[in-house]
Parts: sequence; C-alpha cells; structure tokens
Amino acid sequence: MIAHLRGRIFEKHPNRLVLDVSGVGYEVAVPLSTFYGLGDPGSDVALRIHTHVREDALALYGFATVLEQDLFERLIGIGGIGPKLALAVLSGIEPAELVRAITRGDVARLTAIPGVGKKTAERMVLELKDRLPPPAPAGAGETPADSAPLLRDDLLSALMNLGYHRPLAEKALDAAFKTTPDGGFEPLLKQALRELAR
Repeated sequence: MIAHLRGRIFEKHPNRLVLDVSGVGYEVAVPLSTFYGLGDPGSDVALRIHTHVREDALALYGFATVLEQDLFERLIGIGGIGPKLALAVLSGIEPAELVRAITRGDVARLTAIPGVGKKTAERMVLELKDRLPPPAPAGAGETPADSAPLLRDDLLSALMNLGYHRPLAEKALDAAFKTTPDGGFEPLLKQALRELAR
C-alpha cells in the first residue's frame, strides 16, 4: 500500500497530477484544496496518499494535509460516498469549513457543494458529527492548546508508520514536547526521532 509519495510534478491538471518519482510516473487524484497549494510542473512535492483498491482498478488519492486525508477517509467510510464524491466534497469546501458545517449540522451549506444532495448531506452529519476534531473558529488560528492533541496524534501516527512501536513512540513524543514545547509538526518529529536514536 502506498502511503506517501515525494517527487517532481510531471503534469498538473485540476483534480489530477502525474508525479515523477525516480522516473516512475504516478497518477494521483487530488482535491482542489491540495491542487492550489502545489507548484508548477517541474517543482518538487510531497503528498500523503490514500491507495484505493477495487477489483478493476487501483487509484491513488493525494493530500497536502493530514486533515484533508482524514476527512477523505471518513467520507468514503459513509455508505453511498465513493472516492470521486469525497474528492468533489473536498474540492467544493475548505476542510476546516467542512468540519464546522458537519459539526453544526449545517445541511444547507453541505448541499451547496456540487454533487451533494440533501440525503447525502444528512448522512454526513449523522455519521461524522461526533467523530470529527473540534472545528477551529472561523477566521481564527488554532491556539497551541487547541491543536496540541491533534498534533500529538499526527506525530504518533507518523512515528508508527515509520515502524516504531506505540509505547516507544509515545515516550519519544513526551520527551520531544518537553524539549520543544512550542514546536510545529516538523521540529517535533525531528526531535522525537533524535530521542528514538539515543
């Protein structure tokens, strides 16, 4: 299963790009929220990947952020929502706004997304309302206290994906947060890896 790709953009189209990774071209479907943050063809990019396997196809879906990927994977877990519709949802609304709309049960906002009918919007609210991270206030940045639990989960997931066992990863993260209390994802991950290397 492919979980991450780093390479050079070979071709770029809305909702789709070809990523050249060491001479191999991977076609990756991306939401517009990721597409607009990418550079031009020839520039380097790293994407989180969801590998979707069906009997007749293997498709790759790429995301710039953990939140985008998390929302995509939760959306395709809902009956009646496939990867194409989930991608359309993420292309039609900013991820943080989607979280707010689902948490508030704002069916009108959700049905304004192209391809989302009333029943689908209601199902999204019903199935995801209590399972999403708390929404950031509109127009406000997260405070470190609000984002710390989510950041810790992302870091723990990253370390476990690298092959570290959970208890060891948690211990390294405790030490990293003490050493770098105001750090973002990358500084904390580097510090945790330093702790694990000791």
